[in-house]
Amino acid sequence: MISPHAIIEDGAVIGKDVSIGHFSIIGKDVKIGDGTRVGSHVTLTGHTSIGKNNQIFQYASVGEVPQSTGYKNEPTELRIGDNNIIREFCTLHTGTVEGGGITRIGNDNFLMAYVHIAHDCILGNKIIFANGSSLAGHVVVGDHVIFGGFTLIHQFCKIGAHVMTGIGAVSFKDIPPYLKVAGNTARPYGINVKGLQRRGFNEEEISALKDAYRALYRSQLSFQDAIVEINKLAADDTNVKVFADFLANSERGVVR
Repeated sequence: MISPHAIIEDGAVIGKDVSIGHFSIIGKDVKIGDGTRVGSHVTLTGHTSIGKNNQIFQYASVGEVPQSTGYKNEPTELRIGDNNIIREFCTLHTGTVEGGGITRIGNDNFLMAYVHIAHDCILGNKIIFANGSSLAGHVVVGDHVIFGGFTLIHQFCKIGAHVMTGIGAVSFKDIPPYLKVAGNTARPYGINVKGLQRRGFNEEEISALKDAYRALYRSQLSFQDAIVEINKLAADDTNVKVFADFLANSERGVVR
């Protein structure tokens, strides 16, 4: 299951039932969990740990040093969870000391071809990145997010859970949870109703989120006055509370 043409440096830790394709290179500080499949011509390097049952397709570059002018060859890390799919030509980088030293990718994520995850990003679970989507450094992404093809997210932005972006969306600000956004620069286009329905949200829960959305984006209220109204709604709904907390904690400001 490990090609004789693969290069595995001394020190690499390979779990049970791992397959590694022709001409792949596994660095000395790489750990690969049980059941993971590594295709041909893959480079796994750096202080990189990969969980169980991941699929890494040909020509992916995983664990390379960050594209940061301040990086000074410190032993920063990339940590990848379980059951992720990483397709052709994806690039995933380790962290920087300034950003905490670790890039983290959760479980059950699907990274299509040419996706880029920069240094110090933190990804949740069950995220889909369509082809060519890219995250700059220090971006935080919640669970169940779907990025349309060629979506670009500026450094230090936060993307709330259940967000969906349109193809070619570009965001320089935080995107609150449950939203659909599109455009360059990204603008809100309502609650991600279909996505929420697929994940078991009932009509009452979705209706409450629509009320919160209208308060922020359709009421002509100032941002602070909208927060007051949303906090009132949040008293009776946990999902709206998540929405309200995201707004309260946003440092870059949110898409408007």
